[in-house]
Amino acid sequence: MERIIFNKPFMAGSELEYIRAAVASGKISGDGEFSQKCQTFLEQRYGFLKVLLTTSCTDALEMAAILCDIRPGDEVIAPSFTFVSSVNAFVLRGAQVRFADCRSDYPVIDEMAIEKLITPRTKVIVVMHYAGIACKMDVIMGLAERYGLLVVEDAAQSIDSYFDGRPLGGIGHFAAFSFHETKNIIAGEGGMLVINDPRYIERAEIIREKGTNRSKFFRGEIAKYTWVDIGSSFLPSEITAAFLFAQLEKIEVIQAKRRSLWRRYFDGLSPLADRGLVSLPDLPAYATNNAHIFYLLLDSLEQRDRMIAHLAEAGIIAVFHYVPLHASEYYLRDHPAESLPNTDRFSHCLVRLPLYYELADGQMSYILEHICRFYDTK
Repeated sequence: MERIIFNKPFMAGSELEYIRAAVASGKISGDGEFSQKCQTFLEQRYGFLKVLLTTSCTDALEMAAILCDIRPGDEVIAPSFTFVSSVNAFVLRGAQVRFADCRSDYPVIDEMAIEKLITPRTKVIVVMHYAGIACKMDVIMGLAERYGLLVVEDAAQSIDSYFDGRPLGGIGHFAAFSFHETKNIIAGEGGMLVINDPRYIERAEIIREKGTNRSKFFRGEIAKYTWVDIGSSFLPSEITAAFLFAQLEKIEVIQAKRRSLWRRYFDGLSPLADRGLVSLPDLPAYATNNAHIFYLLLDSLEQRDRMIAHLAEAGIIAVFHYVPLHASEYYLRDHPAESLPNTDRFSHCLVRLPLYYELADGQMSYILEHICRFYDTK
């Protein structure tokens, strides 16, 4: 069996054709035909109020931090079990981060741990829907309304996933998505900011265009454009948008295949879970599964490392995930160590398995065989 990599970017089929069309159009710098097609597709499919493509999910989060008017001394509540961009965007604006623990059953922010962290300086709650599985958004939005806070959904992993019938990214005031090559729908690099509150749409366009009202100028709403606010260059090129649109056209096909692979893992590993040897993803009734990640939860850090090494010997690349941000070198320079036991447990015990469109039946069987063999030979 040849080496089974962890991730392989999928080509839907029309990417090069659309890139050629974008180049031939003479408009490749952004906000051209393919950017508009992508934004319209996403707004119509998910009912998002406003979608703006960005160069990355990180940039979308940085735009959200500016729109939240984060100033030095403001506080932001966020999970520790997430990618650094979830909080870096706010730290760059001068915010202090207060970390909440994960739920015990799933590695997303514990909605019951948020309220005790709220102070008069709190401005934003950041949530991250790990593996595309929803946080308890009704409780979180209720807290935000009660205390006058803004909610930013880090929906990097959450395309085509839902909470109680509502699309993730369409619930908080803002949401940031990723189209990085490791995601379900890709553009190499790329992202989008979703604005769900109409008060922020005009400013979002300005921030995205380097702090200018250039978008209004190109729509013919003003005679000339000028510098009116802070901002940066957050627009992706039309080449990126053309690639992305080819992917979006095939989202149903891509999602169906990924869900079938996820289900095969779940069914194939359920006997181990029934024996108490591993824990499988525990999907709450209010959430859907977009099959972004399939993970196993093992008993300890030592067992996790042995599983990864065992699979690597068989040519299978499985990986752990985040080092918690509350335990990071950067955070500990200026903050005391914190106890977030559920976060630490997921960080120590979680193993992600290969999951991508072209993962073949024989490869799946081989992976399942070697996971089972790990327990049979212990």
